[in-house]
Amino acid sequence: MEVDQTLALAKERHLAGDFTAARDLYQRILAVRPADADILLRLGVLELQCGAYDAALAWLDEAIVHAPDVARLHFARGQVLAAAQRFTDAVRAYERVSTLDAPSADLMFAMGTAHQALADYPRAIEAYARAVELDPAHVDALNNLGNAYRQQHAHDDAEHAYRRALALAPHDANALTNLGTLLQARGRIDAAIPLLEAAVKAAPASPHALLNLGVALRARGDNATAVTLLARVLELDARFPEAAYNLGNALHALGNAREASLFYEHAIAVNPAHADAYNNLGNVFRELGDATRAAEAFDQAIALRPDLVAAHNNAATLMRTLGRIDEAETRLRRALEIDPHHSVTHNNLGTVLKDAGRIEDGIASYREALRCDPDNVIAHSNLAYALTFSAEDPETPLEACRRWSAQHEARYRATRQPHARPGHQDRTRRLRIGYVSPDFRNHCQALFMMPLLSHHDHARFEIYCYSTVVRPDDVTDRLKSHADVWRDVRTLDDDQLAQQIRDDRIDILLDLTMHMSDARPLLFARKPAPVQIAWLAYPGTTGIEAIDYRLTDPWLDPAGSDRHYSEQSIRLADSFWCYDPLTSSTKPADMPDVNALPARDNGFLTFGCLNNPCKLTDRTLQMWRGVLHEAVDARLLLMAPHGAARTRLLARLASHGIAGERVRFVPFQSRADYLRTYREIDIGLDTFPYNGHTTSLDASWMGVPVVTRVGATAVGRAGLSQSMNLGLAELVAHSDEQFVDIALQLARDLPRVARLREGLRARIAASPLMDGARFATQVEAAFRTAWERWCGAA
Repeated sequence: MEVDQTLALAKERHLAGDFTAARDLYQRILAVRPADADILLRLGVLELQCGAYDAALAWLDEAIVHAPDVARLHFARGQVLAAAQRFTDAVRAYERVSTLDAPSADLMFAMGTAHQALADYPRAIEAYARAVELDPAHVDALNNLGNAYRQQHAHDDAEHAYRRALALAPHDANALTNLGTLLQARGRIDAAIPLLEAAVKAAPASPHALLNLGVALRARGDNATAVTLLARVLELDARFPEAAYNLGNALHALGNAREASLFYEHAIAVNPAHADAYNNLGNVFRELGDATRAAEAFDQAIALRPDLVAAHNNAATLMRTLGRIDEAETRLRRALEIDPHHSVTHNNLGTVLKDAGRIEDGIASYREALRCDPDNVIAHSNLAYALTFSAEDPETPLEACRRWSAQHEARYRATRQPHARPGHQDRTRRLRIGYVSPDFRNHCQALFMMPLLSHHDHARFEIYCYSTVVRPDDVTDRLKSHADVWRDVRTLDDDQLAQQIRDDRIDILLDLTMHMSDARPLLFARKPAPVQIAWLAYPGTTGIEAIDYRLTDPWLDPAGSDRHYSEQSIRLADSFWCYDPLTSSTKPADMPDVNALPARDNGFLTFGCLNNPCKLTDRTLQMWRGVLHEAVDARLLLMAPHGAARTRLLARLASHGIAGERVRFVPFQSRADYLRTYREIDIGLDTFPYNGHTTSLDASWMGVPVVTRVGATAVGRAGLSQSMNLGLAELVAHSDEQFVDIALQLARDLPRVARLREGLRARIAASPLMDGARFATQVEAAFRTAWERWCGAA
């Protein structure tokens, strides 16, 4: 009777969680009945609950010695082994149970859990399925069955299992979460979020439920709500690294880079091996302009996870920004060793190769990016733009852009919201003009935006600027001062921005970037404004059917050239460009003066070209060879990054008969240093088939005349347009031979070159190329023309 009372008291203490007292009471009984397997089992369970796995196993092993054929002892032993993460041994214990007793749902569930932990998903699925067969209401088995299917990528089977679980337990937080995250992963975000919301309602204090809902809302673009939820997770569990990491992601998406960095660092403090947090921290530092800390963060991410392709890509992008082109290529090649089919890496490699002057290799990489992922819109835009550098005919870039449209624009045509047709009174009303750009900053495009924005007639046009600038600067502030409405829309996706433009009732929307870096072509594909116009990035075509017009001039596009563009051409009277060299953050006092002809001090003539090396085609080098072959004492000054790019370019020059000792290089430089480099050049040599654009205007501003070769494409007639606006038709060649002759005539007449140098800055300043008021009037007339056509179509 005393033993029974002691056992009852022991069970009571055990159930109450007083393990010390329960242990003592069980051991008192064991002293009387040392072979009592039930007491040994209870001690084993107690030690399991205390996390003392070795002690638990010792008690259970002793119990089995006394009762080797009792199934529940072997089952308990399997549970202890599983808790100790000795899953192979746990499976053996469960298999022993199955030889002693008929299989139960609980045994099959435990067996499935052990197999799943060992990544033996087929056997886990088999065990869970048997558990459900034995107990059709076993919700946990259905949940785990779905998880095992999911790990086998059998998503339809996983979804079916989760839905069976929810049919049995509609408020089961695990089943709601599992199905919600599965649907999210399958791209069904709108169906996923109500399930994840229900999971939070079922378990409002569950950090995991809140986390999953926050991540889903962030994926849908509702970062503000995600921030609130993820902050709540950290209130519940401050040491939850995934919550801190995802909160950093949401804050970063909202443009709060500095605050985001604090939460990435929090995630790292809790989990120093969090490679993704290091990677995203590197992105924040890069965005904030701290290249050193960005590089350190990327390298740490790679050290922690050498196969993290995103970190290799981000580090490469940073190296490219720093002009370390060889290192950028090396890192991207390493990323492709890890994942040869990674479309983003192929795209980034294409851009690095392009910067290194390997335009054909870059084009090949862009094509490979699209082969890996035909929906990679950035790679497709990069390909379309890159082809303009090598194409001597206008059909090639047009065909590439039309293929872009067929692949990416077509899906939006049926979903575009119609625009209300204007009434008669709308023909002459004040128009709302919207400009969209990532480059409202110290960037070459700002050199052309400033003259237009600063001379708009605000009585007749209301100017909206939609800025996606990552790091605004003083140029941003100057541009902003000329807008009626300035919107920072960097954190808006294309759908959100399209709606904002509609809400602003924009009449004419201008794309300033086309297929260049950080463009928003899919925004324009949504047709958020009734009239859409392309201008500035380069005088080509977008191929986008939703863009109605392109601005050009009579020199870029003579009569008969309109068929080469998907848009209708509106020719400005004078020039596609209007240029203000003082727009950059360089202070006017720091602007380099035009110096005397360098040849007089050097004793030799210096030809130069500071265009991106991707423009240095073999056709260009062959023309230059003709010049340097005759001008035997002349030198050549080029811009190219340090390293292999220069070595390769020197070899190409040598293959065209231009000796390396006649060539000098400068690296990619700040704008001020780049402009000073023109003080070392006597005569500029243009590129072909893609002429210099901004670089040629910069050359003229610095007193350097540029000999240009006219091509069949708009980008190949930039030199013609600029020369005609400067009144320097004599610098324009219509054949390779004429190009050589013009350059040599200049080289043999240094007094003429000196006179050109002395007068070029005044000449360009007095030309249409720098007459902002005149240019703005012409652009505004183009806007009226486009608007009247829209009104007339009503």
